[in-house]
Amino acid sequence: MTLATTALIAAGVLAATTAGTYLLPRTIEVERTAIIDAEPHEIIALASSTAGYQRFNPYAEADPNLKITPFGPEAGVGSGFAFEGKDGKGTQTVAEVTENRIVYHIDMGAMGKPVQTMGLRRVAGGTEVTWSVQADMGMNPVFRVFGLFMDGMMGATFDRGLATLAKVTA
Repeated sequence: MTLATTALIAAGVLAATTAGTYLLPRTIEVERTAIIDAEPHEIIALASSTAGYQRFNPYAEADPNLKITPFGPEAGVGSGFAFEGKDGKGTQTVAEVTENRIVYHIDMGAMGKPVQTMGLRRVAGGTEVTWSVQADMGMNPVFRVFGLFMDGMMGATFDRGLATLAKVTA
């Protein structure tokens, strides 16, 4: 086999691999649910406040050097914080608060702008809290491959945050 033939085969394999990543999902969603022994309004008050959110922030627990800089009002739409730590840097802003849902817009610059949601539903034994994140991985083939591992990585983080939320509201 000549060098030119080998180079063509390698280029073909590389092109096919790159093209194959575009068959992967563009959007990802990670979701975890827990029953918390608290009223929905208590959880909303805590989770829609920057100071309250920090009481169960799973990233703060995992990164003792995480820097948090609050901005905006203390609570409600527009409240939020800038963060910088081992898992990245960016901002998280409360975008919507209703009696059964909080939506956060996260801006991590070139790493993306996922949307995080906490949905609440009153059930026997407390409040069912569903913590989820949706992200658009775009056309970047590396991000799309990375998206395959998001559930495993972020799911554990959400589980930890929900467990801490249960302790904080007990």
